[in-house]
Amino acid sequence: MHTLAGNCFGALIALVLCMGTNALAQSTKSAPRKSSTRSAPDKSASTKSAESFVLKSGNDTIAVETVQQNGNDISAAMDARGSSRYTLDVKVDSQNLVSRLEIKAYSQAGTTPTAHAIVAIVDDSVFAQVGTGIQRAATKVGAIPWVNPSFALLQVLVQRARRLGAGPVTIPLFLIEGGSTVSATVTRLGADSTIVDVGGAELRLHTSPNGEVLGGAVPAQHSEIVRRTIPYSVTGVALAKPDYSAPANAPYTSEDVRVITPGSFVLAGTLTMPKRRNARVPAVVMITGSGLEDRDETIPGVIGYRPFRQIADTLSARGIAVLRMDDRSFGASGGDAASATTADFANDIRAALAYLKSRPDIDDGHLFLIGHSEGGEIAPMIAATDPSLAGIVTLAGPASTGREISHSQLEYAVARDTALSAARRDSILKGQDAILDSAAAHQPWVKYYLSYDPIATARNVRVPALVLQGGNDRQISPDQAEKLAAALRAGGDRDVTVHVFPQLDHLFLVDPTGDPSGYSRLPSKLIGADVLGTIADWVSEHSK
Repeated sequence: MHTLAGNCFGALIALVLCMGTNALAQSTKSAPRKSSTRSAPDKSASTKSAESFVLKSGNDTIAVETVQQNGNDISAAMDARGSSRYTLDVKVDSQNLVSRLEIKAYSQAGTTPTAHAIVAIVDDSVFAQVGTGIQRAATKVGAIPWVNPSFALLQVLVQRARRLGAGPVTIPLFLIEGGSTVSATVTRLGADSTIVDVGGAELRLHTSPNGEVLGGAVPAQHSEIVRRTIPYSVTGVALAKPDYSAPANAPYTSEDVRVITPGSFVLAGTLTMPKRRNARVPAVVMITGSGLEDRDETIPGVIGYRPFRQIADTLSARGIAVLRMDDRSFGASGGDAASATTADFANDIRAALAYLKSRPDIDDGHLFLIGHSEGGEIAPMIAATDPSLAGIVTLAGPASTGREISHSQLEYAVARDTALSAARRDSILKGQDAILDSAAAHQPWVKYYLSYDPIATARNVRVPALVLQGGNDRQISPDQAEKLAAALRAGGDRDVTVHVFPQLDHLFLVDPTGDPSGYSRLPSKLIGADVLGTIADWVSEHSK
């Protein structure tokens, strides 16, 4: 998704999710931190058995991380639903600040890193070695690098706060996925309880006297954190496989499918098919947003958000087949995403259309594409070269270049940060192009994204189009819906419908502000019946 807080967009281009794999970074040394106080390392942090942290919502496991600590060296392996697998190697200095963070990302089934970066924070600057290049971004003095939902780094944060004092302590966090800086407020309640507030999301923790996280809860997400000691030899705990089966008594079936791509790798997906059918049925291919995502378009931390499952449920209940797939190199899919661009992901969707056309139970004269965010960019790309499509639906599809979108997102981020001076805001904004260009030099996806013009493509689309947009979207500005529709019409497309939902954000959730930092705290993570009904009515009408 086109987001400030992750998935390839922001002041420092998503070091984990979008970086290349060529010339894996070697160890780097950061400059010493300036500090007015010196003290010995925390002697309580000694070699011990591995600890397993599990984030659960009811019976649903959201994330698992195993952590092993030897003095001030911490190793962690994290597996979060809807995200890549990560390993973290953390070096903590005498002030309980992270002096060095090495992070590697893996596909769900892979053993070779798909991404690798080494990060150091020196004063108010972040330096990241990605491949043979160095990227720099601004942050705040004393910032701790943050990978959500790492419990290893959460524990570092709590221990850092305890070093600074007993009262509420505010500590800056630099978000590795996205490159922005947010504030965390840590409040100690007695000897065994701590409250951590990150951007308004509250974590209530049970902690030891030396700041170890022993458990806790995230009330707004109705989730709990469970800590268990496991044998030292265990290096990770796998998440249970996501359930993509059809609900009990659903009027459709759910089938695991394999889509063979021109690159000879397999995309794993789920095809929902109406049970009652007398002939071949129309079908939809779902297209995820930016960053690697599963077939439900799950977002880490936004517990309960599974928009593609909701859309599939709605459409298949009305007689329309829906194919949704894990992105290449993610979930159960193969392939290599490190060097892929948006155009390559479009080819994956073309392979999905070819698969549907090969099935005798699918009406190949009524095939549709539904894309969200970057997926709303891909759908017109395919439609421009495939006039046989019955129609496309874009959800928050962009009408601007990636560079323009990134500028708009950063302007919003610095404007809402009241702690920044006017001079500092200007400095951050003026330095963004250099950061974007540095990322583009090492990351093919970013290079393509920055210059790709959706408007030029839209003028070549002739198939029916439904353009949907949230009125409170802070990632793709609402005015882009009409710009996209105008380009479609200017090229000769005579069937273009636009619908802007005033109270919805980029995720098409009810959201009074649309601020991406508040997604996890929204009371409902379900797309409303108004959006689902608009999609279903339009697809049904164009399936006749």
